[in-house]
Amino acid sequence: MTSRAPTFAMVAGEASGDLLAGLLLDGMRVRWPQLRAAGIGGPDMARRGFEAWWPHDKLAVRGYVEVLRHYREIVGIREQLKQRLLGERPDVFIGVDAPDFNLDLEAGLRAAGVKTVHFVCPSIWAWRPGRTDKIRRSCDHVLCLFPFEPALLARHGIPATYVGHPLANVLPMVPDRAAARRALGLAEQGEVVAILPGSRVSEVGYLAAPFFQAAARVRQARPGVQFIVAAVPALRPAIEQAARGAGLGPEVRIVDGRSHEILTACDLTLIASGTATLEAALLKRPMVIAYRMNWLTYHIMRRQQLQPWIGLPNILCGEFVVPELVQDRANPDALAASVLEWLRAPDRMAAVQQRFTALHQLLQRDTATLATDAIEKVISQKA
Repeated sequence: MTSRAPTFAMVAGEASGDLLAGLLLDGMRVRWPQLRAAGIGGPDMARRGFEAWWPHDKLAVRGYVEVLRHYREIVGIREQLKQRLLGERPDVFIGVDAPDFNLDLEAGLRAAGVKTVHFVCPSIWAWRPGRTDKIRRSCDHVLCLFPFEPALLARHGIPATYVGHPLANVLPMVPDRAAARRALGLAEQGEVVAILPGSRVSEVGYLAAPFFQAAARVRQARPGVQFIVAAVPALRPAIEQAARGAGLGPEVRIVDGRSHEILTACDLTLIASGTATLEAALLKRPMVIAYRMNWLTYHIMRRQQLQPWIGLPNILCGEFVVPELVQDRANPDALAASVLEWLRAPDRMAAVQQRFTALHQLLQRDTATLATDAIEKVISQKA
């Protein structure tokens, strides 16, 4: 490896990828203080000096039908980015999650001699196992968040390193609920339910209304419950409209961002399936996981699903430690009933918090250093 500061191209396609990439950049800058990183990213990456040529929300689209509506724009961005990177020749391209966008891009770059690292193993253990051939063509190395993934990839001839999950180092092993409630202006006593309806337009469109309708039912059964909502600022108007539509007013507090504080402050959360469910588990919070999507997308994905779980806490624990309500089952009555079951069972809540503590310990590694070590080895292979 040369003594000059390396250059990196990176793509993070949504809020969770932006968060992971930001944490990775922290570790990389310890190794290479003068590094340059550019590509597609969001605000967490920008705060680390990342140069975003396109904003990450251009790629924040999930589902077959939803992607079709934006297909031409997304493919156009990928081709423009590819041509620019082939001209600039970064030392390494790092694709952060977003496999539908990144794997094809990585394949083209790698074929042209650009080293490629993929951060977050695509969930071939959950669905689409045929993707292993594409991963092998596309990636010089895969950085894995979960301990069982490197052995799975090795069986397909794909080099990989378990680096732990960065959030396990960021989030406290023992969250301070009282401090979080004070910071948010919540009463320190009483039950608090956090509502996280997702970070994408489609998620909020499908989930906000049933979530708030469920909250209204919970409040009827337990009038003292406080509700607090973590909202992506751009989606706040849609969230406020859904709350009003459910007949909820000042009893629901809607806060821009601050999801970690909100999850720390709550007793349990009603939450959209995704990375936020792992954040809730690392903060030791019981939850009700829900997801709804376009009907056709759901049935396509269901046929390819390899496991009975969709939520990361359940996948990692290997059982339904928290309830999952998907598609038609994610209706207001069922959601409210699941929330009330938790609130009426403090022993069950304490037991799942112990499970989540063990999960946190499993995922806690020096992620930034392990990932940077692996990336440095990929760079050295250029010689």
